[in-house]
Amino acid sequence: MPYFKPFKMIILGFDGVLGSVLSGALDLFSFTGVSWQRFSNESVEPRFNVQIASLGGGDIRCSNRLIMQAHCDIRDVTECDLLLVPTIGDSIDKVLKQNSELLPHLVRLANTKADIASNCSGAFFLAKAGLLDHKIATTHWGYANKFKADFPLVDLQENQFVTHSRSESTNQSGNIFCAAGGSAFYDLGLLLIERYCGREISTQVAKTQIIDSKRGSQNSYTNVTLHKPHSDHLIKQVQEYIEENFQHSLQVSSLAAMVNITPRTLNRRFQSCVAMRPIEYIQAVRIEQAKRLLELGDVSIKSLADKVGYDDISSFTRLFKRATELTPKEYQDKFSRLAI
Repeated sequence: MPYFKPFKMIILGFDGVLGSVLSGALDLFSFTGVSWQRFSNESVEPRFNVQIASLGGGDIRCSNRLIMQAHCDIRDVTECDLLLVPTIGDSIDKVLKQNSELLPHLVRLANTKADIASNCSGAFFLAKAGLLDHKIATTHWGYANKFKADFPLVDLQENQFVTHSRSESTNQSGNIFCAAGGSAFYDLGLLLIERYCGREISTQVAKTQIIDSKRGSQNSYTNVTLHKPHSDHLIKQVQEYIEENFQHSLQVSSLAAMVNITPRTLNRRFQSCVAMRPIEYIQAVRIEQAKRLLELGDVSIKSLADKVGYDDISSFTRLFKRATELTPKEYQDKFSRLAI
């Protein structure tokens, strides 16, 4: 096997970083070209030269109180093939404020050939640096509302596990990748390994690390925030009624009559307050209840539709899969253990 010059990868270290992602990414890329080869009695050829860089090269205090030593000073990094920004583990606003001096270095490296990647709330760093303006991105579903409010110029695709944007700037020739929450950095890592090393190497890493590389979107992990903050008491009344009576037949016309407004007005005000129409809200409440029942594992698929207000099981199954990208049975198999 020919020798491959390792790609230079920098992982950004900062106080408040999620330690598991910082060390996990270091392991994932450092052992590319190593683990499989050891198992197969082949020559070990690391494909990435991975370094953790912090401001000043100082120690990094992770959110779990682990202290990690940086390999180098981000100010001394003049070029790299790939820069990864891990998850923010502490308060996002506090971490961004305390690490504001890192932002110019993100911009500086983005203006080279480097690919830039973030995991979960690490996307806030890229957005704060202006690198995601008018580009698609993703982050953990729990941070989606905050991200949209803080960075309205970013096209946030919160249901995607991984997004990929290419800058139209003449200064920046690299690509920007974002991964969703938690362990989604494995999906991102495999994608980047395939980009640099080819599909065969990426598959080897997936097998040695036992990573499911076809998980799709994060829709199936999303807990819909049904009560979005708003001050319209009439709409809150309708929301509460839907949540208490979702298992019964609900009509928009009846809901409108209940609060003495027209269906058209109810649709308009509901859309303004909750960012969905009443019928969509009813469906969201029913799907969320179905997910909870499936997670408890004490309901049959056959009876599930009836328990959440659907007479037609095929129609319910279709709506459930559209919302989660999993059938009810697939969802139960995947998540019922979480209730144990």
